[in-house]
Amino acid sequence: MTRSDLVNQLAERFGQLTHRDTEFAVKTMLDAMAEALARGHRIEIRGFGSFSINRRPPRMGRNPRSGEPVLIPEKLVPHFKPGKALREAVDRQPVAAADAPRPLGPDAD
Repeated sequence: MTRSDLVNQLAERFGQLTHRDTEFAVKTMLDAMAEALARGHRIEIRGFGSFSINRRPPRMGRNPRSGEPVLIPEKLVPHFKPGKALREAVDRQPVAAADAPRPLGPDAD
């Protein structure tokens, strides 16, 4: 589902809201979540999951072209942990063949 799919689905479900209002509400919510994570806060949505920031420490990597060692700096990355209700809901729903993830690798068509 994309952001525009979410906006369309909410606009259909809540007929009293215009498409523009629905788009503004989704954008406002996502911006607020991104801002909270950027400030280092944790976001918890009961029944859905929680968003937090994980620290990836600095490490040594290799330049794939030259093979030289390269220092990869510390990174802060967003992390999502699904809640119990979401995990159970996903586990109950069968995945349709058309929606199933395609295998990656040399044998994939």
